[in-house]
Amino acid sequence: MTTDEMLRLKSIFLAPYMQLATALIGKTREGGGNMFRHQLDTMATLVDYGYIDSVLLKASIVHDLFEDVPDFNRNILLQLDFESSLVYNLVMEVTRQDSETKPEFLTRILEKGSRQAKVLKVADRISNVISLGFVINTEFINRYTEETVRYIYPIAEEVDKAMLSELQSLIEIRRKYLSAIRQ
Repeated sequence: MTTDEMLRLKSIFLAPYMQLATALIGKTREGGGNMFRHQLDTMATLVDYGYIDSVLLKASIVHDLFEDVPDFNRNILLQLDFESSLVYNLVMEVTRQDSETKPEFLTRILEKGSRQAKVLKVADRISNVISLGFVINTEFINRYTEETVRYIYPIAEEVDKAMLSELQSLIEIRRKYLSAIRQ
């Protein structure tokens, strides 16, 4: 990491966003754990791939907040800092709307999403697919892996081939697991 990158990271204040994300602590996940940790895992994935954009990192910390805490007061997020409106817009871009099916939602991001939304969605999916290792519902695993191949691979192909490679490896592992238990 360069000195310039270190200085950019040093100036990002994530704590207020992390505090908002604690509203997700009681929200469980299919593979165990809670949604708060998933937010941090998604941010860690972005940092692992060299993303240091402050809006992207802040959005990653709260990206599931409005889906999983529907009565959350959005004005609280909008008042956090000088970038909060940009963070809010990015979060809304990766938030599934009530009127959208999952395929419609993922197609919207694929076809109309900003680069930031696409990068965030791929990091989110990497975290989710890693968590599939703790899921025992084979129907869910199969559906999720196929959804990843159909919708997320093309997004990753467009924005970050290294992230695509990790996703492909993770999906291959999940498919081996499914194959092994079917025998």
